Amino acid sequence: MQQSLLRFDTGFLVAILGFALLSGIGTMVQARPLVKISGSSTVFPITEAVSEDFQAAKKGAIMVTAGIAGTGGGFKKFCRDEVDIVNASRPILSSEMEQCRQNGVQYIEMPIAFDALTVVVNPGNDWIKSMTVAELKKIWEPAAQEKILNWNQVNPAWPNARIKLFGAGADSGTFDYFTEAVVGKAKSSRGDFTASEDDNVLVQGVASDLNALGFFGFAYYIENHKKLKAVAIDNGSGGILPSMLTVQNGSYQPLSRPLFIYVNARSAGKPEVREFVIFYMQHAQQLVEEVRYFPLKKEFYDFNLKHLQNKTLGTVFGGEAGMGISIEDLYKRERVQ
Repeated sequence: MQQSLLRFDTGFLVAILGFALLSGIGTMVQARPLVKISGSSTVFPITEAVSEDFQAAKKGAIMVTAGIAGTGGGFKKFCRDEVDIVNASRPILSSEMEQCRQNGVQYIEMPIAFDALTVVVNPGNDWIKSMTVAELKKIWEPAAQEKILNWNQVNPAWPNARIKLFGAGADSGTFDYFTEAVVGKAKSSRGDFTASEDDNVLVQGVASDLNALGFFGFAYYIENHKKLKAVAIDNGSGGILPSMLTVQNGSYQPLSRPLFIYVNARSAGKPEVREFVIFYMQHAQQLVEEVRYFPLKKEFYDFNLKHLQNKTLGTVFGGEAGMGISIEDLYKRERVQ
């Protein structure tokens, strides 16, 4: 009987020790420093590439989680102090600035790349090579809802076939930027289209419908260029296709735009966040190009590092989307919070 009790007691003790050991391991894993990121699907491929290289360089000592919520959804989390960094395909807006103020969240604004917001059609579409900004507005403005339904209503030379529209969701910075650039007011759009913050959904939608038209970031177009056709944009000087050259020389307008990360100023004091941002700026030029966006000059990434070091707070955009601004102009402007 004593022997049985001893076996039971010993087994119980081993179980308790095992549980304590496993709990300790779990605590150790949880205790690993963590950098939390959310926001734009457009910026996600850049931050994902940086995150993978950074975690490899740190041999897993620092974890990075990067989610997609759209720029608007990302700023909601950021201004609630839920994430350290937000990916943004447009600048922070006045309403988001106010939300951050109310919650005591301060931020460092960092341009990281340029994007050519790309209008695409199905490759079987043989009637469109270029579109004017006026034609795009006629399709996408609020007054077009349930009225402008067929291609020939936009241009009589185009077929009498129903347009199937795909575009960024309302929480997307791409949606904000596109509507401001094309319609003239952010978030001003018809509502009868397939909307998603996931650009892959939009890619598949356009690729599978002859009469489809959509828009999203350049990287998603390039990645899927065999099943999509980019539309040249005519802003008064003839149709211009998106490319490194047309973005850098400023001729691809009004759909060329800067991309950003915003760093929570309090989080910037954490070693793991600081290390990640430094790594980001040191490697962004190469990685931005690898994922098919347009990198900035090295001096601008160095400016970002200087802003990190000095905790230069606020935004140079004053709460607006900011159309047609060169990267050089951004670093000359005064920042507001």
